[in-house]
Amino acid sequence: MNNMLINALGQLPELYTELDANDPLRNFRECFCIPIDKSGKQSVYLSGNSLGLQPKTARKYIEAELDDWARLGVEGHLHARHPWLPYHEFVTESLARLVGAKPLEVVAMNSLTVNLHLLMVSFYRPTKERYKIVIEKGAFPSDQYAVESQLKFHGFDPSDGLIELGPRDGEDRLRTGDILETIDREGNSIAMILLGGVNYYTGQAFDLRSITEAGHRKGCIVGFDLAHAAGNLVLQLHDWDVDFAAWCSYKYLNAGPGGIAGAFVHERHSLSFDLPRFAGWWGHDKDTRFLMGPRFIPLAGAEGWQLSNPPIFQLAALRASLEIFDEATMPMLREKSVRLSGYLEQLLKHINTDRIVIITPIESEERGCQLSIRVKNADKGLFEAVTGRGVFADWREPDVIRVAPVPLYNSFEDVARFAQILSECLNVRLDR
Repeated sequence: MNNMLINALGQLPELYTELDANDPLRNFRECFCIPIDKSGKQSVYLSGNSLGLQPKTARKYIEAELDDWARLGVEGHLHARHPWLPYHEFVTESLARLVGAKPLEVVAMNSLTVNLHLLMVSFYRPTKERYKIVIEKGAFPSDQYAVESQLKFHGFDPSDGLIELGPRDGEDRLRTGDILETIDREGNSIAMILLGGVNYYTGQAFDLRSITEAGHRKGCIVGFDLAHAAGNLVLQLHDWDVDFAAWCSYKYLNAGPGGIAGAFVHERHSLSFDLPRFAGWWGHDKDTRFLMGPRFIPLAGAEGWQLSNPPIFQLAALRASLEIFDEATMPMLREKSVRLSGYLEQLLKHINTDRIVIITPIESEERGCQLSIRVKNADKGLFEAVTGRGVFADWREPDVIRVAPVPLYNSFEDVARFAQILSECLNVRLDR
């Protein structure tokens, strides 16, 4: 182990112990099931950006619905302890607080890419003159597939209709000024801007407010994929005047694999019933839904984009997690997140090697809790060595290890243990 890291880690027992002792959110860790490593210790779980940990109450909440199903059968729709018919409404206010919205503007439904497509049906309305879509180069592949298929569906060639925002030569991240300049320059031909709130690969968080304002100045619709932002950043979708957004719930929102997703539609579109949409029974006016009439009458707000009744067990798991978020609050979680990621950044900088480099922005306002570590020569062996030591991290081709210390359940000790393990694995490989 190099001397710089020995000196840094020599202070860690006292430092992380002090940081954890003074953490007002430290007890929330006890609300989650943490995997156990081969030695019988709690693992270093830094994969909340891929799958959040299970809230301990999720089992009880799901079992309650199983019990009501067994006892009540179909009557559970109205007489379960949490009736199934309005069950999605039990998470509405929590979701609204989470993304900075009004309850009218959010709904839990479907999965992320399904919601993006449903929203684009309404909000991507291309014309001969204004048809282009702005997306980040290197966006999550599903977003790329979705927007390209929308362009093709409307008869446009993606090679012409897609504007991909890329970093400057020799840089890893997009500059906000370059994004805004592109919107200003190309705005008269842009129908829609669809960016991620946080880039899944680099961990860069975008200035959603400035992007929305720039898009609206040019008459563009602005939407966001918040898969890596919801539950990670403090969002103010209503105040920022975002047109639409969608997010998943299995990452930072801890709703389990395949968890039900969420959608946001700004209040000013809540009564825009002239917008085309793919209609389904659950989006129909609640007062007349069970009259089974032939004419679709959409609900006001985001609920009007629903298609089918939602999965109750998934909603139960989401409700368990959102109750924890309500208690912890996003501002408090964000404050801890900045300290956790900053602590990790400083530890990584003390590892005296040229084999790794952080490609996530160093400015706290330009990142969430994820740090992306580029490995020289795309050597996946380092990742495999680290995971073999009980660390849950994530490898993304071609050359990045992603780690995400999540403020709800990760501790400063977790961060210190990861830095220790990474340093030791680097030295093992360097000694060969």
